[in-house]
Amino acid sequence: MVDLVKIVKKRKKRVGRGFGSGKGGHTTGRGTKGQKARGKMGILFEGVKVKKSLIKRLPMRRGKGKFHAKPKPLIVKLGLLNLLKSGSLVDKETLIKAGIVDAKDAKKYGVKILGGGKLDKKLEVKLPISHKAAKIVEKAGGRIVRDVN
Repeated sequence: MVDLVKIVKKRKKRVGRGFGSGKGGHTTGRGTKGQKARGKMGILFEGVKVKKSLIKRLPMRRGKGKFHAKPKPLIVKLGLLNLLKSGSLVDKETLIKAGIVDAKDAKKYGVKILGGGKLDKKLEVKLPISHKAAKIVEKAGGRIVRDVN
């Protein structure tokens, strides 16, 4: 005869469901009095201490727009730079003249070049550019101009 392993799974005790439940009667394992001893309570409830505990743990950002993320720059794929002449300087004005980006948005949010597509021309890039896109530009014979302000 094969002996089977006895598996006992205990169910979670449900508080306040009468004496037969094992957690019924007088205080039912909730301590005495107070909001937490009574009806429905949220899991994250911290009582009066919320201002001291929860809010103090959050990072401080003061002033107008503290709940809004910073606007991200316009993204230009590397393949679109093939529309420009070989050897030209790539900056906001050049991209606006070529019709790659909108003038109003480019001035408001800025422009960043990311990888995506092939580059066939030597270009001088004077804009923020991703690491991989910079490698592709240099491989095509172009160079990255870093502004030192």
